[in-house]
Amino acid sequence: MSLLEVRGLNVEIGDAHILRGVSFSVDAGETLGIVGESGCGKSMTGLALMGMLPVGGAVSSGSIEFDGRDLTKIRPREWLDVRGQDISMVMQDPFTSLNPMMRVGEQIAEVYRLHQGLGRKEASALAVQMLDKVGVPAPADSARKFPHQMSGGQRQRVVIAIAFASKPRLLIADEPTTALDVTLQAQILHLIRDLQTEVGTAVIVISHDIGVIGAISGRIAVYYAGRVVEIGPSATVLQSPSHP
Repeated sequence: MSLLEVRGLNVEIGDAHILRGVSFSVDAGETLGIVGESGCGKSMTGLALMGMLPVGGAVSSGSIEFDGRDLTKIRPREWLDVRGQDISMVMQDPFTSLNPMMRVGEQIAEVYRLHQGLGRKEASALAVQMLDKVGVPAPADSARKFPHQMSGGQRQRVVIAIAFASKPRLLIADEPTTALDVTLQAQILHLIRDLQTEVGTAVIVISHDIGVIGAISGRIAVYYAGRVVEIGPSATVLQSPSHP
């Protein structure tokens, strides 16, 4: 049985039909790449999986089964036990997804305190360890910095640290290498892969960059106009695509 099974997912925002019968599955420990042009519904899929659709957005039909549980039918309060613990997400822009008023160490420690019930001191120590694990230089000093005091690559590592802190069973990485140079892109992809191997997390990588998707994914789903038009092993989709 797959860890995640999405069947016939339809998402609407007002009168706009955003996702049209989207179906795919993700096994435990697998990496699925979702690729497509801007506006095709990639990011909206990630938000639907997290129960974070924008105001006015709703799943009109279909199901999102995570470990046999249909997430489209759970109550808002039940999401607190799923979001950030079983399923985590790395947003497109780390600068806007981090709290500018909190030091980065506090933002990582918050995950340990909320989801594992740890005390402030122990959570702070684990936050510094996590910063070291994701390759942020001088982790103890960096933990005391605010997001604006860090480079773009360092902020991206911080949001990855936050996402992996709870050892989620599924990570959704939405454009994790946006606005980074090629060298940093490679480092971030290696970091996600290493943490995935260590924790055993399944990963969904969302990107319009098919090079990024091909570098990290075992399978690829190609989106077009709110639909999955092609899905299969990365080598097959990249070398013999059936969609122009």
